[in-house]
Amino acid sequence: MIWAALLLSVDALAQQPPQPAPPAVLSIPTTGFARLDQYRASRIAVFTDDFGQLERYRDANAALKPLAPGENRVVFFGDSITDIWHLDEYFPGKPYVNRGIGGQTTPQMLVRFRQDVIEVHPKVVVILAGTNDIAGNTGPMRLEDIEANYASLAEFSRAHGIKVIYASILPVHNYTPRAQDFFAQRPAEKILELNGWLKNYCAAAGFLYLDYFRALVDDKGLMKKELADDGLHPNATGYKIMAPLAEAAIEKALGSGKP
Repeated sequence: MIWAALLLSVDALAQQPPQPAPPAVLSIPTTGFARLDQYRASRIAVFTDDFGQLERYRDANAALKPLAPGENRVVFFGDSITDIWHLDEYFPGKPYVNRGIGGQTTPQMLVRFRQDVIEVHPKVVVILAGTNDIAGNTGPMRLEDIEANYASLAEFSRAHGIKVIYASILPVHNYTPRAQDFFAQRPAEKILELNGWLKNYCAAAGFLYLDYFRALVDDKGLMKKELADDGLHPNATGYKIMAPLAEAAIEKALGSGKP
């Protein structure tokens, strides 16, 4: 009887439908920087659902009026340093369009470049990117891959008759407690190497290089303390230095005969 009961129990278990496997847990590898790990964990939905964040400016792009005759529209394209820049305050009356998104890397910018730049029909694009690539916001990146993305953005612009201004990556400082993580994630030697490549690329390809770095750096090779409270993002004083440099580059781009 005992053996018969055991056999019946085994047979009953065998006939039960297979149980579904537990759901997979998406994990973000740690980087060694607490703030960066927290940031990447908070962006899982963006990374999986809208990597380029096309939704951010879709409605704003649709609401833009067609170019007026003689209008020199300029798109400022980049990450948080562009995103938080109130262009209307620093360039009053200018047809300048802000298309910065905080935290973005060049792979994300490539995804949205057609929507947020090409289809906006600017005469000039000012591209400021790369600091978050160095930090690894969307994962580790080799310098040569960042450089390839720089080249792709510029080549897409040229193919559509948009004149390109490439801004240097800004220096970073560690003079305040808020600046420590940002500084540690962005080694100065990588910033210098990318800026050197970018300057040479622009010279060889016929694009304009906008050297914010030299205007913002101190004698230690870091961002001047008074220009960025968190070591990375310019404050009002920092943007006051950057604005005339950008304006001069835009005037030069518009005055040249070729994109």
